[in-house]
Amino acid sequence: MLKLKPAFVSLVFAFSFLSVALVPLLARASGAPSFPASRQNSPSSQHQYNTEVALVKEVRHTLALQPFYTVFDNLEFSVNGEEVTLKGQVVNPALKPDAASAVKHIEGVTSVKNEIQVLPPSPGDRRLRLALYRAIYSTPGFEKYAIQAVPPIHIIVSLGHVTLVGVVDNQMDKTLAITRANSVPGSVGQITDHLRIENSSR
Repeated sequence: MLKLKPAFVSLVFAFSFLSVALVPLLARASGAPSFPASRQNSPSSQHQYNTEVALVKEVRHTLALQPFYTVFDNLEFSVNGEEVTLKGQVVNPALKPDAASAVKHIEGVTSVKNEIQVLPPSPGDRRLRLALYRAIYSTPGFEKYAIQAVPPIHIIVSLGHVTLVGVVDNQMDKTLAITRANSVPGSVGQITDHLRIENSSR
């Protein structure tokens, strides 16, 4: 994972009741070239594939450097030739245009589709995000995640609906994160699990 500039949670959330100083950790931006490996059998196809792979790395790096990108956001993208499609969910409305503007300035990008969802403002969601953060990252053994410059478990809350996105080391940690999240009161329904196990397709 890339080393990213930390930004303080206070940049995004004005939690007057915040008693613990949290470093809002930058979310993981994911993306992949759309060009299938099965079509890499000609020089032009190989060149296009290599170009898309290079763009994926540059877009991921650029998104990761956005100053308002926190552990409560999720940015995803896809690359199709010279076109980039941005998706995901963000808390700070400014992050949506900022991300698109930054990606547009990447050499080789000719157009950007901005499909990022701005999450609705809600005091209840703010409280729930903080409670979930504390519950998950205070789990015994999760210090290895909490101390990382880029925490791998991201907490997306929209009107009480909670989704966990990111990467964990193993199935036990995945189960623990979901269990801890489900123990926090205030969420609507069950936690949606989009956590992946590192070096695994699960």
